[in-house]
Amino acid sequence: MTNRILDFSAEAARLSARDEQLVIEQSGRLPQRIPLADIAVLIASHPHVRYSQAVLAGLLEHGGLFVTCDSRQAPRGMLLPLEGHSVQAERFRLQAAASEPFRKRVWQQIVRSKLRAQGRLLERLRGEDAGLRELASRVHSGDRGNFEAQGARRYWRRLFADSSFRRDIDAQDQNRFLNYGYAVLRAIVARALTSAGLHPTFGLHHSNRYNAFALADDLMEPFRPIVDERVVRLIGDGGATQPLGREQKSELIGALIGRFGAGGESRSLFDWLTRVASSLAAAYESGEKKIFLPEFGKIPRKPVVSEVLSRERRALSE
Repeated sequence: MTNRILDFSAEAARLSARDEQLVIEQSGRLPQRIPLADIAVLIASHPHVRYSQAVLAGLLEHGGLFVTCDSRQAPRGMLLPLEGHSVQAERFRLQAAASEPFRKRVWQQIVRSKLRAQGRLLERLRGEDAGLRELASRVHSGDRGNFEAQGARRYWRRLFADSSFRRDIDAQDQNRFLNYGYAVLRAIVARALTSAGLHPTFGLHHSNRYNAFALADDLMEPFRPIVDERVVRLIGDGGATQPLGREQKSELIGALIGRFGAGGESRSLFDWLTRVASSLAAAYESGEKKIFLPEFGKIPRKPVVSEVLSRERRALSE
């Protein structure tokens, strides 16, 4: 299986499923076919993308996710498989029954890993980590000292070299790029969780009653700097008010499909997140309160292989 992320944002398309393949029809082009088993995430951004029930069913059957966007092409909904693992019913029960001490200990690890990742990124981009690694060492069970929030205040203003920057999902600046990148990352994490037989709703820390992906939001925290770095590069090249267009989306998706090194190994983000989700499933079963979280080295600026649909079309035409 490969892990393609397809974003239909530039023009109208008609999507159908035939012989275990996604068939893409667009005006003025020959139909293109992509095996459904190769697709990790399909994003429908353009308002005139048409798709059949067979596309959704086939995508989910092969473990892929479908993301739909609003009129501003911002991700707004996600469809994922109901059955992802042979023992998922048992794992759902373990998740629901997880004790508060267990959830707090795992959340402590996640916050520490996030702060260290943010510190490494600041060190690469700005020459110093703003004390985030030291903050990480002080995080206790459940982060009762709220060091995650303290770290955020230091992190954002240094990341963009702008003391006035605020993380605001409705702001029409670089927040738009962060929103899009995080939405794709969230889908990748949710896919890893379902493949490990875990339900993305049963969160460790995030617990909004209306959030169907609380666990995905928990587990993606240490990996957000992957998106953050690419957003810094984007606004450095084109400014914070440039449109969130095909080129920008291609860059953001490209950041997530490169290879990342940790512990002497180089793997795709999909592979690393599969290991993280599997370790969390094992922790639920054993009650050991410890999960695997990789510490990445330098994040590649460019993807090794672009799986963005527009680039695939160009390759086919050459």
